[in-house]
Amino acid sequence: MENREALVDRLRTAIVHGELFPGQRLVEVDLAATFGSSRGSVREALVMLENEGLVIRERNRGASVRPISLREAIEITEVRAVVEGLCARKAASVIGAEDRRRLQKLAKAMRAAVKAGDIAAYNDLSQESHHVIRELGDQRTATDVLERLRYPSVRYQFQVSLLPGRIEEGLAEHVSVIEAVASGDGDRAEAAMRAHLSSLVGSLQKLSELGGLPRTTLGRTPAS
Repeated sequence: MENREALVDRLRTAIVHGELFPGQRLVEVDLAATFGSSRGSVREALVMLENEGLVIRERNRGASVRPISLREAIEITEVRAVVEGLCARKAASVIGAEDRRRLQKLAKAMRAAVKAGDIAAYNDLSQESHHVIRELGDQRTATDVLERLRYPSVRYQFQVSLLPGRIEEGLAEHVSVIEAVASGDGDRAEAAMRAHLSSLVGSLQKLSELGGLPRTTLGRTPAS
């Protein structure tokens, strides 16, 4: 039987990738059977996912996947642009040689992942780059805000990646952010991060114009 953290991660992934879809009821006994866990562990995991904004738990109705509108996803990304821009500025002001190499290694790995068509690996690396920059910025309040904002809009970021050319655009933007932070120029780093997330807003708006993309099964939806 898996531990709680692993269960939370698997349920989160199922929601983000669309296997558990918006509005779907989350029945504890069914989830326990599907994920090979206990009902108690499932209940604790659902509480944690409620705190992340992915699940709604209502008295006498149980839990369900919280629907997130594209408008909300866009608003979240606009807020992220401001807060992550601050983190990038702070990171640039303190970056040292070792951290610079760490970010450059991530950029190289992202290029290789895109070239190989390994979208899952690219997504993990791009998320890691954001995490490293927040870590370097050492802004605890900003990090808390970003953690609360992170997951509710992620499912749309997966859909955005299906737009033609978005992965290549995202790679170029991430590399630009990394190079700006590594340069030690705070103004440039903040501008690059804001530009990256503003571009994502544009892609979300394009997704809205298209009426969204169809839900796909777990593990088959690439990420942006």
